[in-house]
Amino acid sequence: MISFARFRRHARSLLFVWAVLPLVLPGLPARAQEAQPTPPASRTPAAPPAETQDEIKVFTEEVRIPIFAYDEYGRFDPTLEMRDMLVLEDDVAQEVRSLRRIPASILLLLGTGSEMNAAMRTSTTRDIALNLLENLRTGDQFAVMQFAGRTELLQDWTAEKPPVERVLRTKLHSGRGSRLAEAIKKAAAQLQSQPIGNRHVVLVTDGVDMPGFADHKEATKALALAGDYARNARAELSQAIKELNRVQATVHVISYTSTARARTKERDKRSREQPAAPPGSVAASGITTVGIDPTLPPGMNRGGGAGRLVGASINFDPSMRALRKAYDRAMKASEGRLAALAEEMGGRIWLPSSDGEMIGQGGQVAREIGAQYVMTYAPKRPLANSPITEYRRIRVIPRRTGLQLRARRGYVVAAMR
Repeated sequence: MISFARFRRHARSLLFVWAVLPLVLPGLPARAQEAQPTPPASRTPAAPPAETQDEIKVFTEEVRIPIFAYDEYGRFDPTLEMRDMLVLEDDVAQEVRSLRRIPASILLLLGTGSEMNAAMRTSTTRDIALNLLENLRTGDQFAVMQFAGRTELLQDWTAEKPPVERVLRTKLHSGRGSRLAEAIKKAAAQLQSQPIGNRHVVLVTDGVDMPGFADHKEATKALALAGDYARNARAELSQAIKELNRVQATVHVISYTSTARARTKERDKRSREQPAAPPGSVAASGITTVGIDPTLPPGMNRGGGAGRLVGASINFDPSMRALRKAYDRAMKASEGRLAALAEEMGGRIWLPSSDGEMIGQGGQVAREIGAQYVMTYAPKRPLANSPITEYRRIRVIPRRTGLQLRARRGYVVAAMR
């Protein structure tokens, strides 16, 4: 039997071990800890759930506007800074966040439907485009479309100049009719894949929208400014321009209108200077033997020929004369629309009076594109609170003496979302 004193000594030892054991366990080697049996899950108190924070998303709204900067002599100003300009959106001053120069995306939109305009030659349009391509910066992106009665993509986006040059030399061809509204819509769609902020369309055309036609009477009717076709064409063009505005493209126009007028003036001058036909000749009667305009391509002549002079004077078929006058009126109206389009989109219209001037202005357009800045600001009135069809007006005002600035007149909210 164990004596009471001895029992007391054993009890004290056990109490000491149970008191020290919790202090020793945390310091045991990991292997020893792993050997301890895991208490049943039902007896382990559940850990309190970790505190979580709601996810916060921050949307940064930014408007990018191309800016052309010139000094008092009309030369590119390479010293432009953010503090040099005041930006107004719907007459509210905005804070400019950045100003930089970035590579451009340039779409060449080339009109090749030239039946009625003797000044429009595919060879001249090709030379304009080649001169422009030669003067564009390395790193820019290029694409080429041609349009007549339909629009064709000749070259998709590339930063390599040789493929574009090859396409211009081998695939550009003349066609019948001219669907300008359709061409602008397809140009807008083509630009959507490119970075916003430095998108450009270079449009080479006389701006007259008309279908391919069977005879002079049908063509004259289509060109009548108050006619159904002309009204529908203007409505389609207005919608196409809205789509081009949504993609924030700067538009540069090289127009054939002045060249065509100069060509017509020279033709009329030569006709007046011709000596009178001998009395009794067919020409003296005021009627040509072929009844066609020798300055028009064969496809546009009623007799199908290339035209020839009888005696020393020319008297055009009355229906052809009416067609030419209708086309001249349509060109004058289209020139005003093209000028307004370029101004609205921050670009310029060029109105050369000769082929040589037109070709040279291809290089001028390229240099202007290369001299463009891209300015950004966060609009004080959030874009998220506006309908996608809202149009906001923009004014950029120089703050430095001698500085001249040109920018687009506004943007559509949908393009910025």
